[in-house]
Amino acid sequence: MHIETQKNKIDKSAKDVYEFLTDLKNFERLMPDNIDKFEVINEDRFLFALKGMPQIVLQRKDQHPYDKIVLGAASDKLPFTLTADIVALDEDTCEVLLSFEGEFNAMMAMMIKKPITNFMGTLSENLGSI
Repeated sequence: MHIETQKNKIDKSAKDVYEFLTDLKNFERLMPDNIDKFEVINEDRFLFALKGMPQIVLQRKDQHPYDKIVLGAASDKLPFTLTADIVALDEDTCEVLLSFEGEFNAMMAMMIKKPITNFMGTLSENLGSI
């Protein structure tokens, strides 16, 4: 299953956005209002839970300075990645595209598509106001 947000223009440099996203504690500022729990486990891992949903642990999988950060599920039960692609437009502006990639059976994909789409939209929207 592949979900991506629209490109979000941000009035910050690609370097600033990249550094914001590589500091995992900043993800708490991007979370939806219905967040129930957020905890940084270590410099490469954090967990969060939205009200009524199970906890999810994300860990840093890959990063390329100033243009890409990849987070992935720490558990193999629900394998997925969340990628932020950052494109510099000029020295003070960039665009960020968030994408979600996961391998789920058809029933699971149908159940989680809308909540994940909404979650990704909220992350992208909140990223625009950092």
